[in-house]
Amino acid sequence: MRRSVRRAVIGGVFAGMVGVAGVGAFNLYEGVTGGGSGGASGLAAHAAPGETGPPTAAETADTARDFLDAWAKGDYDRAGALTNDSTGASEALAAYRSKAHVSAVRLTAGTAQGASVPFAVRATLTYEGKRSTWSYDSALSVFRGETTHKPLVDWQPSVLHPKLSQGQSLETGRTASPRVVVVDRNGKRLDADSLPSLEGALTQLSERYADRASGGKPGIETWIDSDDGSEGESLHVITRGTPATLPTTLDARLQAAAEKAVARRPQASVAAVDTGTGGVLAFANSSAAGNNAFGAAVAPGSTFKIVTATALLKAGVRPSTPAPCPATANVDNGKMFHNVESSSEPAATFQRDFAISCNTGFIKLSGNLDDSSVPDAARTYYGFGQTWNVGLPAYDGSVPGGTGDETTEEMIGQGRIQMSPLNMAAVAATVQNGTFHQPRIVAAGLLDGPLATATAPLPYGVRADLRSMMHLTARSGTAAAAMASVPGSDVGAKTGSAEVDGQTTPNGWFTAYRGRVAAAGLVLQGGHGGDSAGPVVAAVLNAS
Repeated sequence: MRRSVRRAVIGGVFAGMVGVAGVGAFNLYEGVTGGGSGGASGLAAHAAPGETGPPTAAETADTARDFLDAWAKGDYDRAGALTNDSTGASEALAAYRSKAHVSAVRLTAGTAQGASVPFAVRATLTYEGKRSTWSYDSALSVFRGETTHKPLVDWQPSVLHPKLSQGQSLETGRTASPRVVVVDRNGKRLDADSLPSLEGALTQLSERYADRASGGKPGIETWIDSDDGSEGESLHVITRGTPATLPTTLDARLQAAAEKAVARRPQASVAAVDTGTGGVLAFANSSAAGNNAFGAAVAPGSTFKIVTATALLKAGVRPSTPAPCPATANVDNGKMFHNVESSSEPAATFQRDFAISCNTGFIKLSGNLDDSSVPDAARTYYGFGQTWNVGLPAYDGSVPGGTGDETTEEMIGQGRIQMSPLNMAAVAATVQNGTFHQPRIVAAGLLDGPLATATAPLPYGVRADLRSMMHLTARSGTAAAAMASVPGSDVGAKTGSAEVDGQTTPNGWFTAYRGRVAAAGLVLQGGHGGDSAGPVVAAVLNAS
């Protein structure tokens, strides 16, 4: 048993003997914590039998003085006896020493405010040979006991630290795993302060893959521990240890470009992927968009005509096949469809319909397909109908199929078809590469489940036709204005404007590729995709 030691002297008077009350007065209590009991240097003021009402200023001062003195000296039984929960207080104070590894504590009382007495804590923590000083402020309250009529400290865990609640205590030890630093594919640290769209993602990644990050050594910290065994907030760091590194597929330069692009438009989102691996290179959302880059589940409009065109090409339609584009069209007297601004082009071919995003031309070609053709193409070549293990929560896309008007609507990316920008970036990437690679943000070996796969690569002829039609759209079709700033010959694009019931302005969509980078953007209520989402995607492609 270690002997309690009083060491603080103020103005030639032992600190434990100085009163607490009085404006500007303060007390200093210092001791090496232990488990012994020592005699009190002063006793709390005694109340007269039957006395009621709040404690006097002197009673408050004396009670606080004796409690803090006993705590600092490690006399936890005496400190507990000065509270309304002697057992709970003494056990908590003892745990403060043993569990939080507090080897010495210095308590400085401030000026009482009624029944509340603030005090400063300066604790010395010692763990595995490492020492650290931890300073913080706390407070206690004094009230009169209902049966004893004596002034007592109202015991709460928050007396030990203001962030403690019932059932909580402080614990010092090595963290369960080292701190994780998330880096891009080139080893550059990713910072949510400069890349705000990553704020939640970096936390999720570091928590989800902490045990799979490379290197690192756990630090020594003091944290809030709960009775149920769960660890809460870290309050003090003794040693930070060495951070572990979690590589991602992100590219900090592309991410910065994506952040800048979506900031210019409300409700804008964009996602970019490596066409050869599926690695997510960037994703960003304007402040009003949530994480629509991964999580949106909305109709993709005419960008989905890439998938529809795949089904039509497989069915024997050629880019040069005549496909008139009337102002309106329907199938079997069903729902009437129209083009943007009711435009028409009677002499159009299939590739021209694709380039100018003619809805009615695609509707009239639906007779070449059966009800399962589009869902089959989506599943066989583009990986839909499976779970996409991206590494962060993400929507898998949905192409349910249907009959009648539902089939007709799906020809132009409406109806029950739902996509996110990440989904449509993967579609464009598949056309560029020829083979579907499921998007992912970390190495495949770190993922909790298997990657989604396509049944087959795009047939050579189908892929060549799709690339030709997307290139035509990027250079002389509805995507030309947005893609004018994007150089190179290996480029392709598709625009989309998806109507939503009850929404006066359609959602704007755009997907495109440049070399090994494919991207897709969505601007909710943005109108024409080439005007709204197009510049967002082009900015990301130019940064590549």
